[in-house]
Amino acid sequence: MQLEVLITRFQQKDASAFEMLYGMYAENICGVINTIVRDEALAQELCQDVFVKVWHNAASYNSAKGRFFTWILNIARNAAIDEMRSKSYKNQKKNLSADSFVGILEQVGNADEATTDVAGIRALINRLKQRCVEIIDLLYFKGYTQKEVAEELEIPLGTVKTRNRSCISQLRESLKK
Repeated sequence: MQLEVLITRFQQKDASAFEMLYGMYAENICGVINTIVRDEALAQELCQDVFVKVWHNAASYNSAKGRFFTWILNIARNAAIDEMRSKSYKNQKKNLSADSFVGILEQVGNADEATTDVAGIRALINRLKQRCVEIIDLLYFKGYTQKEVAEELEIPLGTVKTRNRSCISQLRESLKK
């Protein structure tokens, strides 16, 4: 069946057309969402929401403005970005204190086991300069965004970003020793 005919049937609320389009596009749409939210379960949930939204707004699709897949993709991208900006998503991600450093710790094959817990990480961080301790504490242990850290410390956002990179590099170096 031609795509244009399938889309027309979809716009006329034909459930079989919906199923066919879902089968054609769901995997790619979920993949794009997962790339943004980095949570497969959440991506699956958002993907379902996107297809429900597409179903309800099918009449608003206009082939003269672009391809059908691109239309769905834009809706999916916006839904994923909206989710990341949502308060519930940010609150869910705030308490990832030790998880933020697991990748660093796993890169060092012979790091002793004491450094893999939060207290061990905290001890390593406390050996850094005070400005690094402040930034890492706010970003990784208290869940602040870089913008919130800039406001809290009353320094430019670019300075926060530069110091964060520098501090994480110092932390990696201290793990190698």
